[in-house]
Amino acid sequence: MSSARTESPVVRRLLIGIALLYLSFFILLPLFIVFETGLQKGLAFYFKSLADTETVAAIKLTVITALVAVPLNLVFGIAASWAIAKFDFRGKNILLTLIDVPLSVSPIISGLIFVLLFGLQGLFGHWLRDHDIRIIFAVPAIIIVTIFVTFPMVARELIPIMKAQGNDEEEAAITLGASGWKTFWYITLPNIKWGLIYGVILCNARAMGEFGAVSVVSGHIRGLTNTLPLQIEILYNEYSFTAAFAAASLLAFLALFTLVIKSLVEFHFRAELKAIRKNGVH
Repeated sequence: MSSARTESPVVRRLLIGIALLYLSFFILLPLFIVFETGLQKGLAFYFKSLADTETVAAIKLTVITALVAVPLNLVFGIAASWAIAKFDFRGKNILLTLIDVPLSVSPIISGLIFVLLFGLQGLFGHWLRDHDIRIIFAVPAIIIVTIFVTFPMVARELIPIMKAQGNDEEEAAITLGASGWKTFWYITLPNIKWGLIYGVILCNARAMGEFGAVSVVSGHIRGLTNTLPLQIEILYNEYSFTAAFAAASLLAFLALFTLVIKSLVEFHFRAELKAIRKNGVH
């Protein structure tokens, strides 16, 4: 630590310069190009592009998908992290490993897995066809794969903070006669609120920006199964560059908003985790 703090001013400035140059090239420059190209033909064309029927349908489907996936992953994340952090049981390490699967598997592969399950020639394909249920190349498949690729987000944020908390406060509340629901609502939830918000923000951002898995199962049906990332690809492939970047700017706005909220939540999250660890030591 001491050697890191006593580096010469030249070395420190060089390191800071390299970091800023890297960030400028890979983050700031692409963001500038997105907004500059999206507004290239003026505000009137920008808003006209966003008001296009197919783009509006893509935005709606993206929002609907996130509104379904995020709450379900919120419930799963709380349940899984509570089980892992508060209890010892057989198969605990297996559950932890399974939670990490979507992070280690390519989204394209994730999409193909569900095609093999619910496609016409898949494991459940004939049963679904006989009962006139359509999942692949329809909205249900988009929601399912989005849930799959985003379900680790909340759980992975809550597990460390719940482990750091320990069980003392919950056990004390139960000893004093509190029910399980009251213990969760008045003891556990306030202690994990920043980690919970942080996980939900990351989950929502990933759900709205997911491309690979959704691309495999959507069928690219215009106005029906195209989410916003897929609509951007279609516009770009049709050489409607300004319209594509106008739509992309919405995802860029989402990314910037997510970063701002993430930074605020992360500050509170770290402060709370530090306080929990400090109390645990004492």
